[in-house]
Amino acid sequence: MTGTVYRRVAPRLGEFTLRRVDPDTDAALLHGWVTHPRSAFWLMQDADVTRVAQEYRRIAAHPHHDAYLGSWRGRPAFLAERYDPAHVDLVGRYDAAEGDVGMHFLCAPPDSPVHGFTRAVITTVLAWLFADPGTRRVVVEPDVRNTAVHALNAAVGFTVVRPLTLPGKTALLSVCTREQFRTATEGAVPA
Repeated sequence: MTGTVYRRVAPRLGEFTLRRVDPDTDAALLHGWVTHPRSAFWLMQDADVTRVAQEYRRIAAHPHHDAYLGSWRGRPAFLAERYDPAHVDLVGRYDAAEGDVGMHFLCAPPDSPVHGFTRAVITTVLAWLFADPGTRRVVVEPDVRNTAVHALNAAVGFTVVRPLTLPGKTALLSVCTREQFRTATEGAVPA
């Protein structure tokens, strides 16, 4: 795939890849994902395609925030965002440490659910982030009501720091070190 920045083959599920989002080309696809009822925690339920394109143009232009389209077996299947929490979303709201990287991810609404898919996606995204030797810890801030993602985060090594008030939500600030991730996913990702 052209523009691929990361590739991982997951046991049982096969190939996952990541490439940068093209805001104009990908906006219609992403619109269907971010406005789907299952994506309520993405906070874009009322967005139209133009607003989605604008948001991803803004992210693409930001020096501390990037968005990536993830594919599974060659088909678009998830969205991942990487950001510097000392400059985006969490500025002054937590004790930032050198090597912290913020992350958001969203799986496309499935035509038919695949057992283990979402865990394979988050594992792929974390493996990609930790492939950068400068990444020491991944930081996330999901809505406190998103119990499904809290369980998923715990399964891949995240620990809860504390609740945190952010615009539009009360978040559950959580962190995952490289070592916590390796321990939680032993064998799933090469060291």
